Amino acid sequence: MKVSDFDYDLPKELIAQTPISKRDEARLMVLDRSKKTIEHKKFKDIVEYLNPGDVLVRNNTKVIPARLYGKKETGANVEFLLLNNIEGDIWECIVRPGNKLHVGAKVIFGEGQLKAEVLETMERRNKKS
Repeated sequence: MKVSDFDYDLPKELIAQTPISKRDEARLMVLDRSKKTIEHKKFKDIVEYLNPGDVLVRNNTKVIPARLYGKKETGANVEFLLLNNIEGDIWECIVRPGNKLHVGAKVIFGEGQLKAEVLETMERRNKKS
């Protein structure tokens, strides 16, 4: 399985720009695999679907607007998704296409207002076993 298997186009107008004021009123889609049905509920209804021994995992990560589009010195387009600020202007990123950027590669963003250099690469995480 590859990460690219999960790529899809989501129209911008369908992406919430701010959280709903009453968080428990957020929409909840319930998939019943055995009945092959889909129900649309409110998040506060989630307790109806939890059983003793179940674990509910809360993701409290923050999303930052951190997608940058640039060009390599060769003119090829690249996309950077900033994940984690290491220190100062150094960021851990996911780069697409990542296999085309090597240590020392330079990227230009916004007509030259911002420039970056690849300092280190990491092993790809979505390799097939």
